[in-house]
Amino acid sequence: MTAMTGPVHSEQDSLQPDTLAIDLRTAVMRTSRRLRIEATGDVITPGQYTVLAHLRVKSQTLRELADREHVQAPSMTRIVNALTDQGFASRSPHPEDGRQVQVSITPAGEAVLAEARSQRTAWLAQRVAGLSEEDRRTLSRAAHIMQELSAR
Repeated sequence: MTAMTGPVHSEQDSLQPDTLAIDLRTAVMRTSRRLRIEATGDVITPGQYTVLAHLRVKSQTLRELADREHVQAPSMTRIVNALTDQGFASRSPHPEDGRQVQVSITPAGEAVLAEARSQRTAWLAQRVAGLSEEDRRTLSRAAHIMQELSAR
């Protein structure tokens, strides 16, 4: 394995489903990790970013958010507390279960989420711009294929 590019496989090995799956998983995880770190900045943490992205789709309970993020309820409570303290999320009574609280994104949360997404896109675009046209075509095709794979 090389430090920068990952495992070295023969061309035939690289096409084997198991080998390709490992290479794709590694590439996706590393890229995702870099995107999370590079563009959240000082305003929100990567965990807060993810919660805001979930809330942008729909309001959710703390339990729903904790389950979605695979964290314990106290951890999600801390994340949501920070978001509400910053004005990026709000709490309201659950419409059907008075024992629960519904968490929603605020306009300020929408704005900070949009800014973080913009930063992530800019970070990735800068790296893509340094690639050859052929590599950009290959990545474009790969992006479409991966979207298809994840939609199944």
